[in-house]
Amino acid sequence: MNKLLILLSLLLVQCAFAQDAAIRKTVDTFFEGLHTADTLKMQSVCSDKLVLHTVYEKGGSNVLVAETTEGFYKSIAEIPAGLQIEERLLSFKVTSDGVMANAWTPYEFYINGKLSHSGVNSFSLYNDNGQWKIVYIIDTRKKP
Repeated sequence: MNKLLILLSLLLVQCAFAQDAAIRKTVDTFFEGLHTADTLKMQSVCSDKLVLHTVYEKGGSNVLVAETTEGFYKSIAEIPAGLQIEERLLSFKVTSDGVMANAWTPYEFYINGKLSHSGVNSFSLYNDNGQWKIVYIIDTRKKP
């Protein structure tokens, strides 16, 4: 009985790690697309119902800004060829419930190697018949 319990525990842990890895791969693919201005790659891991928000401080108040997916993808596609952007994830924490997950990723954002801003991304994902899709992104932005 103890061996069966241990085996089941190990299987559950292995499934959780595999699920976390798949979620991580989805977010990594999103950033691969961002860094190369490949909006098709980004869209491949995003829901067609993607929602985007940003929170930042302005004049002592917190501001919440919504961005359309069309505007977001257009801004990525229009990044000039000589401009290098890189979002460095400082850590990666996943919480999930089988069909829904959240990835919490503190980051630093660089433009041509210079720190532009930092903050935290929160990605909400759902499992679309075996493929994780990003449905919601909210981030904070703080100037250095």
